[in-house]
Amino acid sequence: MYIVFEGMVGSGKSTQSKKLFEYLQEKYPDRKIIHVREPGSTIIAQEIRLLAQSRVFEEEMDPICEAYLYAASRAQSLRHLVRPTLEAGGIVIADRSFISSLAYQGEARGLGLDRIMEINQHAVEWVLPDMVIHLYGDIEHSLARTFDATGDKFEKMGRDFFEKVNAGYYKASQLPELVKVWRCVDGRGTIEWVFERIRWEIDRELL
Repeated sequence: MYIVFEGMVGSGKSTQSKKLFEYLQEKYPDRKIIHVREPGSTIIAQEIRLLAQSRVFEEEMDPICEAYLYAASRAQSLRHLVRPTLEAGGIVIADRSFISSLAYQGEARGLGLDRIMEINQHAVEWVLPDMVIHLYGDIEHSLARTFDATGDKFEKMGRDFFEKVNAGYYKASQLPELVKVWRCVDGRGTIEWVFERIRWEIDRELL
């Protein structure tokens, strides 16, 4: 099973995806369970992450360049970590996926969802999520609690940008490939309360 966490920066997806990873490890001790993040989780994919969203250049990175970099990182991590685990009958918990590119580069950067799907077609191939947990909440609250130690240029974006990101997530949730696996979870409240909402969705699916 391939479970993907999505949401704007500061939505709590990194914290909650790790909690779910620990919960499933305890629940299924005999199954292979991994936690990955996009972009990242392999040496090459992590280097692309730093190039795409952390390093400062004199020139501005074009959105189409940005989209291809994320797709390249994705192609590496899916083939070296995600797909082998799924083929072995394991469970993958992912912090982001190609859906982030739909929301960020497709909608907020103005490239369009169709173009992002085209760019990611060969990167993703058949590796589509079995469940998408979209954590939503207040933009101001999310921005106030976000911090990426490696640097993330998107954390410096304002409300207008993230309103577009959230609109992109809504459009993505309506795509034929995703509409049946999409779960909206309120990310507001304590970590424990939010995780209980997630656990309810997961247990209902896995039982």
